[in-house]
Amino acid sequence: MQDAGRAEQVTRVEIDGDIATIVFDRPEKRNAMSDALVADLDAFFSRPPEGVNAVILRGEGGHFCAGLDLAEHEQRAPIEGVYHSRNWHRVSELIEYGGLPVISVLTGAVIGGGLEIACATHVRIAEPSVRFQLPEGMRGIFVGGGASVRVGRIIGPDRMREMMLTGRNYGAAEGLSLGLAHYSVGEGEAYALAQKLARKIADNAPFSNYLMINAIPRINDMSRGDGLFTESLAAAMSQTSDGAKEGLRAFLEKREPKFR
Repeated sequence: MQDAGRAEQVTRVEIDGDIATIVFDRPEKRNAMSDALVADLDAFFSRPPEGVNAVILRGEGGHFCAGLDLAEHEQRAPIEGVYHSRNWHRVSELIEYGGLPVISVLTGAVIGGGLEIACATHVRIAEPSVRFQLPEGMRGIFVGGGASVRVGRIIGPDRMREMMLTGRNYGAAEGLSLGLAHYSVGEGEAYALAQKLARKIADNAPFSNYLMINAIPRINDMSRGDGLFTESLAAAMSQTSDGAKEGLRAFLEKREPKFR
């Protein structure tokens, strides 16, 4: 996407039916994080194209996203830094909780801010070239795009702390075992699997997808009793929806459901 006031295009959007693919398109920079990239993600997830039911994120040129573009790094006053970080958090929340299922194709560098974006997505597919890393400690800075919450909850705070202190990086197999990826596939196979899974997910009932995306992580943050009560509310809402009615009809008629 590109606006009239910006000379450089940093993403492009490809739409195939009801599946959109957002391509990070600065291969010469290993798709490094920039304010322009955050703004493009904000624009898309704030106002998704009509009819889109699933999204794929991938990077051009063999890398997903190499984190902060140090050439563009600005020294900000503390208050400005807080606002900048909070804007990243807001956009990451749009990705995670906006209601659209998001699949990330992880190749090459998935570093710093790139890992923070990936961990806001719902399905993560890694190829053998992938390298997961949080190198902020080696740069004299701290994570600011949500890693302390998202990555910390996936791999645990103790392991994340060691990862940041040492600059350690993980490959696809280790990332799979830790939960940084849900699938580990062969070279060049991730995008095809992402398309297959996006089709499967997009064919679900939209409200069921919305509940799974929004209810499950919030229930995990609740006490046991609050979580169980919230589960009951989500179950009751879904079971009385149009999607549930169509699912039951399809089962009785021995056919595939058509939720749209």
